[in-house]
Amino acid sequence: MEFADGGVTGRAELAIDLGVLAPHELGRLPFRLGQHRPPPGPEIASPDTAAQGPLKGMAVGIDESREAEGLGHGRILSTPMATRAVSAPLQQLPNALTIARLILIPVFVALMLSAEGGHSWPAGIVFGVAGVTDQIDGFLARRWRVESDFGRVWDPLADRLMIDAAVILLFAADHMPWAGLVVILGRDLLLLAGYKAIAPQGYEVRVNVVGKAATWLLYLGIGCLLVTHRSTEWPYWIFWTGLVLAVVAGVEYAVGAWRQRRR
Repeated sequence: MEFADGGVTGRAELAIDLGVLAPHELGRLPFRLGQHRPPPGPEIASPDTAAQGPLKGMAVGIDESREAEGLGHGRILSTPMATRAVSAPLQQLPNALTIARLILIPVFVALMLSAEGGHSWPAGIVFGVAGVTDQIDGFLARRWRVESDFGRVWDPLADRLMIDAAVILLFAADHMPWAGLVVILGRDLLLLAGYKAIAPQGYEVRVNVVGKAATWLLYLGIGCLLVTHRSTEWPYWIFWTGLVLAVVAGVEYAVGAWRQRRR
C-alpha cells in the first residue's frame, strides 16, 4: 500500500502497526525467540498398574534318563541331572539291604548245619530272601541314583559269599557234584583276584545281562536244591545252566578288563 506522499516512512509505520516486522528490524529479535523447542513427548502410562489376575502355575518335568538325546529337528538337548528324588533315610536303604544280606549268611549256615538229609526249607527261605534283596537293592540304587562305593564292592561280594556257602554246604551233604563246587569257587577266586588287579587302575566292572541271568539261575537252582531231596534231578538242570552263563560272564569281564588295560 502506498500513501499519497509516496514516502517509505509511511509504509514502515503501517507495517509496525499491523504487527509485521520490516526486513531491517529482524536483527533486533531476542535470541530466545529463534530457538527450536522440541515437541512434547507422548504420554506414558504409569507402570504401577494392578495385575489383571493371579499368576497361573506351571508344571515342569525333568527327564532323569542318563541317555543323551540325539540332535535333530524338533529335538531338545538335555543334560543329565544327578537329582535324588528320595529322602536321606531312603537313600541308605540299598546299602542297608546289602548289610542285611551279609548278616543272613551266618544264619543260613546255621540252618543248613542243623538240617538233616542235605535239604532244609528254612535255609531255602533264607537263601531266597537273600536272592530277592539282591535284585531289590541294585534296582533301587540305580533308580534313585544313590550308587555308592560300598554298594559297588559289597553287593556282589555278598552274593558270592552266599552262593559259595550254599555250594560248600550242599557238597558236604552230598547234594552237589564236585564239578559244580570247583567251577563256582574257582570262578569267584579268579574274579576276586582280577578285581584287586584292575581296581587300582580305575577300571570298573559293570554287570552285564549275561551276568545277571547267571546270578538269577544260580540262585534259583541252588534254592531248589536246598529244599528238595538229593535224588531230584530237575534242580540240577537249572543249576548247570546258571553255571555255564556264569562262566561266560566271567570270560566277558576278563576280556573287557584286558582291553581296558591295553588302552
